[in-house]
Amino acid sequence: MFSLKTIAIVLFVLMYILMIAKQDYRPYFAIGTAIIFAILGILPIKQVYQAIDWNVLMMIAGTAIIVDFFIDSKMPNRIADFLLQHSKNAMWVVIYMSLFAGIVSAFIDNVATVLMIAPVGLAVCKQLGISPVNTILAIAVSSNLQGAATLVGDTTSIMLAGYAGMDFLDFFFMHGKPGIFFAVELGALLTIPVMMYLFRKEKDPIDKMPKTEVKAIYPTIMLLGVVITLISASFIPNKPSITNGLICCTYALITLIIDYIKNKDSKRINHALASLDFETLFLLAGLFCVIAGIKQVGVIDDVANLIASVGGNNLFLLYTIVVWGSVIFSAFIDNIPYVATMLPILMSVSNVLGIEPYLLYFGLLSGATLGGNITPIGSSTHIAAVGILKKEGYEVSFPEFMKVGIPFTLVAVIASYIYLWLIWA
Repeated sequence: MFSLKTIAIVLFVLMYILMIAKQDYRPYFAIGTAIIFAILGILPIKQVYQAIDWNVLMMIAGTAIIVDFFIDSKMPNRIADFLLQHSKNAMWVVIYMSLFAGIVSAFIDNVATVLMIAPVGLAVCKQLGISPVNTILAIAVSSNLQGAATLVGDTTSIMLAGYAGMDFLDFFFMHGKPGIFFAVELGALLTIPVMMYLFRKEKDPIDKMPKTEVKAIYPTIMLLGVVITLISASFIPNKPSITNGLICCTYALITLIIDYIKNKDSKRINHALASLDFETLFLLAGLFCVIAGIKQVGVIDDVANLIASVGGNNLFLLYTIVVWGSVIFSAFIDNIPYVATMLPILMSVSNVLGIEPYLLYFGLLSGATLGGNITPIGSSTHIAAVGILKKEGYEVSFPEFMKVGIPFTLVAVIASYIYLWLIWA
């Protein structure tokens, strides 16, 4: 008789194989596997609600509504005009947009960043008459890369700060040493030559174009309001777990009200509500339940303990395993439950070795965050980006995504890996 753990592993692997083979049906595979987990008791039914990260889903839904108005206002086209006027060619447009997305992502959630900036990328590509796939993927990968730079950039950063007692400034300087912010930024800078190589064929000169007239300014104000409020909320202690989601949904509701007061017409509101990407929402909901299920039966604990035990008393070997093991693990698994499991294990290992745990903490954070860039299902950011492209009529395969994701990941992780060892070992 097979144990629940064995069944969970088999179902989990089967789900990922099917998701890779039949990408159009990914939400169905995720939801279907989650239902089977609940029926078999791998994830008890009473824990399904808690397993779903409603904060992420609410952020995606709320931001998507505001972004729909943002696109309709023509502001993305105006920003695109500015980028086109200050770029030598299409290659540099992609690079500038990628770096811009990374900077924004260091201070607000990665998914929200992609939802805000992707429309600008789409507008640029439409004006240039080129495929938006590489541009949107570069934006998504860069956003995910810089999530570990600050306390507010990613859920895993928030988790680390809470566990290690770190505040916002500790990510920049801690105990008299440069923090993880500089490791992430070093990796981001080294992605520039990677992008120059990946997009080397996009060298067509950019023709001068007339400036786009912006139809309405309030969607832009709402987006800026979301950014400022998310940053401000990060300093509030002991806030509810769905705070960021509530912020995004509240601004979305205000946007809908303003539009109705201004236009006295519900057609535009209906269009915005119809823009919600339910495929992405269902896919994420299913994955949250599946990940919670394999954690429930101890699979994540087993993998985490294996990574920690193999390192033994050799700090460099342990650090190497933590970083690169986290990269591989996070390429296929949501990094939130993994980081939550590894933090106490790394604390125990540090106590045994008689060292401060920060090297291992930062190695865990950089590996787990950057590793998600390898595959299109390694991060909620990428799932959202692929969903955006699908709505535009572009299907992104695993190999196509990995052509962008793997070079970004290798360059950024190697830079962070060396930097953290030299500073914190």
